[in-house]
Amino acid sequence: QVQLVESGGGSVQDGGSLRLSCVASGRTINNRAMGWFRQNPGKGREFVATITYNGGSTEYTDSVKGRFAISRDNAKNTVYLQMNSLKSEDTAVYYCAASRGNWFYTATSSSDYNFWGQGTQVTVSS
Repeated sequence: QVQLVESGGGSVQDGGSLRLSCVASGRTINNRAMGWFRQNPGKGREFVATITYNGGSTEYTDSVKGRFAISRDNAKNTVYLQMNSLKSEDTAVYYCAASRGNWFYTATSSSDYNFWGQGTQVTVSS
């Protein structure tokens, strides 16, 4: 099992920045893809960003490209999501996720992930 705890959410104005962190415990995440998803009430969970087990490759949904950056520090069992130039449409609960073990690619579908955090709220006001 992998336990994931997100932090760093909050309320900011349009154009502001936030850095989300996701700390993993339990089994290693060194051989897992990691991802960030977001969700609003009444809507499905939306893929935001993913990073390979070694940080060598990343993918983003089109709406956040050039504004968000995913990174990881396997020595600290932590994954980050740096969010810049935030917009009101970025408002959502953000979830961290871990794939099954020995997954050496990016993963953009929620079905690729076995473990999820509890989520952290991000609110962007105009």
